[in-house]
Amino acid sequence: MAPPASTLRLISARPLLIAVASLSLSGCSVVGHWGQAAGGHLGIIRAAKPVPVWLADPATPPDLAERLRMSQQMRDFASAQLALPDNNSYRRYADLGRPAVVWNIVAAPEFGFQLKTWCYPIMGCAGYQGWFDRDAAQRHADELKAEGWEVQVQPIPAYSTLGWSRWFGGDPLLNTFIRYPEGELAAMIFHELSHQRVYTSDDTGFNEAYASAVEMLGARQWLAAKPEALAAFEAGRARRARFLALAREGRDKLKAVYAGPAELRAEAKAAVMAELRERAPREAPGYEAWFQRANNASFAILSAYDDLVPAFMRLFEREGGDWVKFHAAVEKLKPLEREERRATLRGQGGSDVPDPQTRTAQ
Repeated sequence: MAPPASTLRLISARPLLIAVASLSLSGCSVVGHWGQAAGGHLGIIRAAKPVPVWLADPATPPDLAERLRMSQQMRDFASAQLALPDNNSYRRYADLGRPAVVWNIVAAPEFGFQLKTWCYPIMGCAGYQGWFDRDAAQRHADELKAEGWEVQVQPIPAYSTLGWSRWFGGDPLLNTFIRYPEGELAAMIFHELSHQRVYTSDDTGFNEAYASAVEMLGARQWLAAKPEALAAFEAGRARRARFLALAREGRDKLKAVYAGPAELRAEAKAAVMAELRERAPREAPGYEAWFQRANNASFAILSAYDDLVPAFMRLFEREGGDWVKFHAAVEKLKPLEREERRATLRGQGGSDVPDPQTRTAQ
């Protein structure tokens, strides 16, 4: 079974933004990772056409036309109701002819959860590296494995250039997510637009948790008058909550193992992983494949993108559900140092408790 949409989106393809930004610094000398990233992004820009062009084309399949019309309603809703940027992003569509827009490499040590980081001009450091070509990503992942890292190559359906692409038509809708269920499609658009609203350099977990809170709250608001679609969305998020609960438990057990005697770590780690794989079909149905492939890199990146979401949800409540005030409150946290920012968020957003809509599912 393919990973659910909300899981595939746990990592954004921020390195693509970095590569595009670097062109202004490096000119035509960009090679290697920079070159493939810039070339891949420009390929997407060339493939994208305005949604009205697709709708006017009789060759556009009816189901795709319906999704494109709905996407534009969601796009209008995002700016009018959620106070997200009103620009040309997600007003065009591109069919890339592949199942992912990019493949990200994540890596962690054999007995720890510290992600390997890659650092870039202007944009800072990130715990992943994006590649447009899956085979190229796998080759680089194999090199890291040979160095002793535990590595994952993860398919990513969408990314944000934080508004850098507005001069080229904006970030486009893509075939990699356009046919998601209605709630997940709305969540995807709201998530990526939120990166254009507030973004903090060198704090990936903060950025992604903020965007994840926006997508959850925004999708619920979009689906408020559609009970069947809302129920389907909540059921999917409840399944994800059960998955996250089991993954957190596994991560905590592994953390205890890694803090113990070095000579016992390998055997104890194998026992924890075997237990998780045995429990997954019962406690996290639909996510069995994730646990079969899981390693330290999997747990590390999952933690980076999930831990702060409840605090953002509480902050939204504290601001009375007012989107303008909520975004402004998040914006005020940007100048703080990383740890002060997180401590302040937890303090003003409330304790890190599960979202009330999914608490019983965990």
